[in-house]
Amino acid sequence: MEKVRTAVLVSGGGTNLQALIDASSRGEMPSVSIALVVSNKPGAYALTRADNALIPRAVIENGPDFEEELSSLLKENGIELIVLAGFLRILSADFINEYAGRIINVHPSLIPSFCGKGFYGLRVHRAALERGVKVTGATVHIVTEEADAGPILLQKAVDIEEGDTPEILQRRVMEQAEWQLLPRACELVAAAISKEKQEGSEL
Repeated sequence: MEKVRTAVLVSGGGTNLQALIDASSRGEMPSVSIALVVSNKPGAYALTRADNALIPRAVIENGPDFEEELSSLLKENGIELIVLAGFLRILSADFINEYAGRIINVHPSLIPSFCGKGFYGLRVHRAALERGVKVTGATVHIVTEEADAGPILLQKAVDIEEGDTPEILQRRVMEQAEWQLLPRACELVAAAISKEKQEGSEL
């Protein structure tokens, strides 16, 4: 079966990208081909991770033509699935609708807690600790026009422990939830796209 060509959009270190690369090399994403890595930050370490894994990569810096350039690049590379993995930019409704149901995002909380505008990175973990919740986690969801409000694909809870700092909690949520959920969700969506294509070609 033909693999689904997937682009991973990143802005920083790329730990979730690495989780996808590792899962792929272990054969855990049989429907997925990581065909492209795109960053809006030229210095993002995620680009080095892409180079190390021999994955084509590109930089499109934030600007008025960002989405137009991104859309052209995705089409040139035959991209069918987009994964937002620590991508710190809100995409427009027009762009999201162009890839409706085919953009997924990993968020470091149990949505609907600590999500939406302004909740990203360490801010999410800081908010969870300030609120005094005992359990947090991560969510992978389909991206829709409203931030962090799309259909939930997978969630996993992670305990908050005494003495946690936002940094310590961030690491535990990554290791125990994000890095496990994202490859599984990626495979789920890619397998569905693959099946849809196959059924379409049989008609």
